[in-house]
Amino acid sequence: MNTATRVMIIEDDIAIAELQHKYLSQLSGLEVVGIATTRMEAELQLEVLKPDLLLMDVYLPDGTGLEILNTLRANNQTCDVILITAARDVDTLQQAMRGGVVDYLLKPVMFPRLEVALQKYISQRQQLNVAESLDQNLVDKMLQSNVASDTSSQRLPKGIDGVTLDKIRGLFVGEEMYTADDAGEQIGASRTTARRYLEYLISSGELEAD
Repeated sequence: MNTATRVMIIEDDIAIAELQHKYLSQLSGLEVVGIATTRMEAELQLEVLKPDLLLMDVYLPDGTGLEILNTLRANNQTCDVILITAARDVDTLQQAMRGGVVDYLLKPVMFPRLEVALQKYISQRQQLNVAESLDQNLVDKMLQSNVASDTSSQRLPKGIDGVTLDKIRGLFVGEEMYTADDAGEQIGASRTTARRYLEYLISSGELEAD
């Protein structure tokens, strides 16, 4: 049984934070465990809640998300970070990359883009949880997933969308088995759509039909 990813939202605008909370509540595999609107609130909650993932703004009334990120790393807290910010300067992005953020989304964020980031994170986490050892293919998926996705998206046949394809892939972490009906229900698509994607993954050798 998969454990839900525990998410904390750090955003100075409470209306935006609540909107993100409402959106995340519609996605499977996620549980919002806290909301903070200041750096002080965030650091107090982080000590107690110990979330798996932060959705974090950079600009806060009493500090920055980058300062929170640096504190996390200095304290060796095992918490991943997706930055959602209006900061468009290169220096902020470079600091975020050095801090090991798993994604960097620019405001105003499009929720389909946020969903892709979250699904990618969940999928990677699940793959690492079931992996007994590393091979280069798995390492490439973890560290070069954006490059891999861009390359594969350019080569996808007509009628196959990269976002939907990643959703289907995410169903088959571990030893799971799904019919076209079940897969369609899981991702909110029709049986015909799910079958098309399953057939593509079978033809590409990623899945086997039973």
